[in-house]
Amino acid sequence: MLSTNHHTPQPLGLSSPHQPSSLPPNHLHFHLHRRHLLTTVSLTFTTPLLPVLDPPATARGLFQMPPPRLTNRYFLVRAGESEFESMGVINTNPVAKTSVDSGLSERGKKQAVRAALDLKEMGACDKSCWIWPAITQRAYQTAEIIASLNAVTRSFIVPEYSFLDARGLGAYEGKNLESVSEIYASDSVSPNNKPPPVDDGTPNESVADVFVRVTQLMSILETQYSGDTVVIVSPDSDNLTILQAGLIGLDLRRHRDLSFAPGEVRFVDTNDIPTYKQPASAVYKCFNPPNCN
Repeated sequence: MLSTNHHTPQPLGLSSPHQPSSLPPNHLHFHLHRRHLLTTVSLTFTTPLLPVLDPPATARGLFQMPPPRLTNRYFLVRAGESEFESMGVINTNPVAKTSVDSGLSERGKKQAVRAALDLKEMGACDKSCWIWPAITQRAYQTAEIIASLNAVTRSFIVPEYSFLDARGLGAYEGKNLESVSEIYASDSVSPNNKPPPVDDGTPNESVADVFVRVTQLMSILETQYSGDTVVIVSPDSDNLTILQAGLIGLDLRRHRDLSFAPGEVRFVDTNDIPTYKQPASAVYKCFNPPNCN
């Protein structure tokens, strides 16, 4: 509140010889010269404030590929075959990911059961596990089968809404499945090559685009959980091959060497690569994906 008493202000630290000091007698008076005062103020405002930084070791959210370590153990599962796949048709438009034709075919249901039993045999969910499927119909249905046969309650199924979408193949949408060989030939040249675009809303994603998505997913999982088991269920092979390539340091241009069959299950080991998926060349390490030149 402003004082209503009007008086002539005195210089800081000086008392009038004709007026008593307004300070109590027990206060020590410091008579600061103007230059001394300005120097003090200048030092106060020019001294830099050092930011308080967390030690790098505690920054768990900053996930890098390949990781120096993983705080959780992971199992990668490709969903069983979809109705679209049984008809030999490419379908990657996210608009259709919850449609009936994106669901499991009869053969796909058997593959999902096989995946669930493989996980059971591997002891994946013996001490509980989290199941992270894409919301694409076939992936979520596969997750439900895995949960049912491994005594995992539905509350441990966590649907993923975007990071695990099937790789968008652009103008190849609706073409025969065999034509994906052209895409993989382009992938082997550069992880930045994209399929031709199309105007129906289907993304045209490069390997590098998918790599960003799956790295973001791992960052979330490694931050959210610690010492847990996570089963990742993808609707397609590319999400998983690009993710595994990043985790083990494989040149992303060779992600196809790690291809997953429908219903295939694989335990993540950052120090190894499945013997039956070994690249033809012994030179395959990449320590800064997606830049592997």
